[in-house]
Amino acid sequence: MLKGISPVLSPDLLYILARMGHGDEIVLTDAHYPAESNAKRLLRADGVRIVPLLEGILQIFPIDPPLYCKDPLVMMAPVPGDSLDPETEPSYRAVIDKYCPERPPITRIERFDFYERSRQAFAIVITGETAKYSNIILKKGVVLPE
Repeated sequence: MLKGISPVLSPDLLYILARMGHGDEIVLTDAHYPAESNAKRLLRADGVRIVPLLEGILQIFPIDPPLYCKDPLVMMAPVPGDSLDPETEPSYRAVIDKYCPERPPITRIERFDFYERSRQAFAIVITGETAKYSNIILKKGVVLPE
């Protein structure tokens, strides 16, 4: 364990986050996501839900601000006739707003477009999350001098 680093961040995940460059994307997926068939690099966070993982990541990971990119945060839209878990996006929004003063918007894209975009991501982290449509893509920004 390290001081100031969330215990939900494994050594492998810390290594991946450090290797990512500006504009690279990481996908946090629910437990049902077809990650094995979509990932260039796959990490597992079994038993960890996305909100605590997002909290740990955003303490050390800059999100690209909307000034530099169109969709720094992307989630999967529900398929026609299905519905979202009403608590998922607001719980993500609370964590994102805590660490991202620019308040980047969350864009929703169609399921197969999400799969295609995730195939291009630097890495995918499969979690223990069970809420429907809880997958989220994070685009890395830069760490600016204070």
